[in-house]
Amino acid sequence: MHDDRRLIEDRLGRVLGGRIVPAIYPATVPMRASMWTAPDEPVPVAEGLAAPRSPVAPGTRWGPPWGTSWLTVEATVPAEWAGKIVEAIIDLGFDGGMTGFQCEGLVYRADGTPVKGLHPRNRWVRVAAPAHGGEQVLFHVEAAANPVIGFFDPTALGDKTTAGSEPQYRLGRMDLAVFDEDVWQLTQDLEVLGELMHEMPEDPARRYDIVRAIERALDAIDLRDVNATAAAARACLAPVLAAPAIASAHRISAVGHAHIDTAWLWPLRETVRKVARTAANMTALLDAEPEFVYTMSQAAQYEFLKQHRPEVYERVKEAVAAGRFVPAGGMWVESDTNMPGSEAMARQFVHGKRFFMTEFGIDNEEAWLPDTFGFAAGLPQIIKAAGSKWLLTQKISWSQTNTFPHHTFLWEGIDGTRIFTHFPPVDTYNCSMQGREIAHAARNFKEKGRATRSLAPTGWGDGGGGATREMIAKAARMRDLEGSPKVVWERPADFFRAAEAEYEQPPVWAGELYLELHRATLTSQARTKQGNRRSEHLLREAELWAATAAVRTGLDYPYAELDRIWKTVLLHQFHDILPGSSIAWVYREAAQAYATVAAELSSIIERAQWTLGGRESGPHHFNPAPHAWRGIPAGGAGAAAEGRAATVSARSEGGFVLANASVRAEVDARGLVVSLLDLEHDRETLPPGAAANLLQLHPDLPNAWDAWDVDRFYRNRVTDLVEVDLLAAEADSTAATVRLTRSFGSSTVEQTITLRPDTRALEIATAVDWHETEKFLKLAFPLDVHADRYASETQFGHLFRPTHTNTSWEWAKFEACNHRFVHVGEPGWGVAITNDSTYGHDLARTVRPDGGTTVTVRASLLRAPQFPDPATDHGTHRFRHTVVPGATLTDAVREGYRTNLPGFTPGVAQPVSPLFAVDDDAVVTSAVKLADDGSGDVVIRLYESAGARSTALLTADFSVTGWQRCDLLERPVPDDPAATADGDRIRLRLRPFQLITLRFARPAH
Repeated sequence: MHDDRRLIEDRLGRVLGGRIVPAIYPATVPMRASMWTAPDEPVPVAEGLAAPRSPVAPGTRWGPPWGTSWLTVEATVPAEWAGKIVEAIIDLGFDGGMTGFQCEGLVYRADGTPVKGLHPRNRWVRVAAPAHGGEQVLFHVEAAANPVIGFFDPTALGDKTTAGSEPQYRLGRMDLAVFDEDVWQLTQDLEVLGELMHEMPEDPARRYDIVRAIERALDAIDLRDVNATAAAARACLAPVLAAPAIASAHRISAVGHAHIDTAWLWPLRETVRKVARTAANMTALLDAEPEFVYTMSQAAQYEFLKQHRPEVYERVKEAVAAGRFVPAGGMWVESDTNMPGSEAMARQFVHGKRFFMTEFGIDNEEAWLPDTFGFAAGLPQIIKAAGSKWLLTQKISWSQTNTFPHHTFLWEGIDGTRIFTHFPPVDTYNCSMQGREIAHAARNFKEKGRATRSLAPTGWGDGGGGATREMIAKAARMRDLEGSPKVVWERPADFFRAAEAEYEQPPVWAGELYLELHRATLTSQARTKQGNRRSEHLLREAELWAATAAVRTGLDYPYAELDRIWKTVLLHQFHDILPGSSIAWVYREAAQAYATVAAELSSIIERAQWTLGGRESGPHHFNPAPHAWRGIPAGGAGAAAEGRAATVSARSEGGFVLANASVRAEVDARGLVVSLLDLEHDRETLPPGAAANLLQLHPDLPNAWDAWDVDRFYRNRVTDLVEVDLLAAEADSTAATVRLTRSFGSSTVEQTITLRPDTRALEIATAVDWHETEKFLKLAFPLDVHADRYASETQFGHLFRPTHTNTSWEWAKFEACNHRFVHVGEPGWGVAITNDSTYGHDLARTVRPDGGTTVTVRASLLRAPQFPDPATDHGTHRFRHTVVPGATLTDAVREGYRTNLPGFTPGVAQPVSPLFAVDDDAVVTSAVKLADDGSGDVVIRLYESAGARSTALLTADFSVTGWQRCDLLERPVPDDPAATADGDRIRLRLRPFQLITLRFARPAH
């Protein structure tokens, strides 16, 4: 039997590829073609349609990198084709490779109406079915010469400014052709059965039936006249295609899909066109295929269509209204979820869901993140607070060390919130309905015996494209086919409802969904990460001071400006932008976007602060942080209390000593911190003989995925950067500071180590002029702490990770994410390390000869991968870190905010009282703003930050006519004991890490 199957396989491959597929188009005539190339960026459609053309033919070279050419093809349908299906075949120079990673096109009719997209797996345009003969055919193609960017090789093609002008492609065939439906259907029959034949080792009888049916079909084909004998061949296959699946067959919900990276190996402007091409294709396919259902996530991509391709958007809106084109996910983009801050992660859902509700009347209940690189432990609570309850992801199947044990499960976040989660066993978000994919999904499904359903996102993706008619044809054959799972097109929500209903007690996974791959995305492209962090905190300030000024003075609240700026920041949190895995063009534009955001937000902040405190300088400083600082109230402006100055003195062994009333730090002649004494607790922070502020340089060439990955073997070699070029000290009434410079390789470092009055925070500012290649720069802080776990800040709280590597799961987390702080502590004493813009870090625990334990925390500063951006991070970068001995977790939260919200305006004449006061430092204000609906209501969002139950009193210092608890979209939610009236205040009773949003109505003006 095995030999028969192999012979049939070889025969089928040759006949199918060599005779049957070519017979799909049995008659062709060439079309006339002409082309015009836009001189620079893409032009409006009307301009492209009207531009003059020059004649071209197959073989003509076209397309400078990232250029746009307008191709026109014309022909007359031959009279003898009357009654036949006619299609145009347009090959822009496709190499047969991956869809979305080379040239693409959008086809327009003569009147400018968009028809469909062109890509390597979709080169046809339907002309008539049937034709009458004599029809005049004219199509225009907006052809994008997106260059093929080969994986892992440094390339100048990643930016238009360096890509050159050499044509990238040669035009292929441009023909008018007869489409033979019978031959095409035969092709689908044979492909499905040929693929299924190899996936049935447990059912030799069924496999034998398929093999013999294929053999009979091949015998029935006249190889010299395939078109005349295709129907007879199909008849030989009909019985095995009609055999129904067993009742217990696994059920696959196919969801039409085209995961479109909002930027990656193409810039944002090209994504606008990718979305238009794909959406045009999918709406056309929906018209032709009544059972097909297509879903698209990312509200920003719908906004692209609305702004730039309104004619395509109208078709999408019609299909959405019909329930066939399904907005999914309810987020602005499919963002990274590790690095966005608390409010930014919340606003992804706020802006995404609000767009879908406003435009389509749809309130999504699912989060849709198939390709995101791991999931932070704070996310379940955010999903629930946005009014959603399900999550789909696929990327966890890429983990290198451990196989995730579930496909359908409850994911539990840091606050105890559980989200019903599905992880498709098909192991791809670009399913193409191949038999091996469908069979793999059924075999791989880990919930067998307890659940029967899984989901398959179906269509070409990453660079767009979507489902094809071939995929739909294959799914139709597997709808109820013996030996195959049952495949049905279904909306995501319908799948989730059914999957949840049949699985009453799914397993629970608590904590982060860590991807054991792509760990370097926490560090690559440091400027973008710093731009994101700075933008998030400027947005906090802009909303806070603008709301305060609106309530206190009547200043107009900048609703439109803040909405637009939030969307810009959220857009750049896409999971191939913020993680640092896109081409150079993306980061050149990101830097410009962040600079514009900073300027606009600074202007909003300045205008509000001047209105509140007066333009005259004075002693009152604004404190945007959620905790009081040196006498200045949180969320207000006041005069800072005077403190005893910090001092600097020479150290007898060389170097300097910094001291204030709380800590004493010794900096040796190498510029390393060799002692950090907590005077209050009389405790040394550093292990004997160890040094903090140690810069360490590693070679860094991962096995693959340069910008994405760091492999554990990078640690095998390290260079400690201890040579110092300059060491000096100074002090004034505000601070005592040691300054130093170092040189290494082609790079230099300048650092300041600073101690201010009345603080335990030792500040380290690092400026690196970085010009290395394939290197990894770390900043190390060894700590004399005995701890088996440590805390890393995440959205609306923190999570604990082990300091040991008892299991392979722990061993695999050798690079992890934190936001503003990590905290390592023993009962009663701990150390916080805060940062203003880094996310990646590692931690190692060792036992010293004296029996003590050293926990070394290293912040990841810079990398230098060559793909996809060969100049990643070259240039100057500035980082701020603090080391805070004797810190509790609440101290760590406070210092993390202080590091990121230091305040930057000069003092003003008048004090400003905050809108709200909270009497418990563990209950942290995440946002103060006016309600998005323009009502003038004031919204405050708070969370419990210490991981303990908290009772706090919230006081509003303005006229209030009523209040209510609401969700992230500021919609009322049922009464909850978490917030109750206590006189004219509100008593908060919060669970560990609980998030709460309150809305306060004000008197009408």
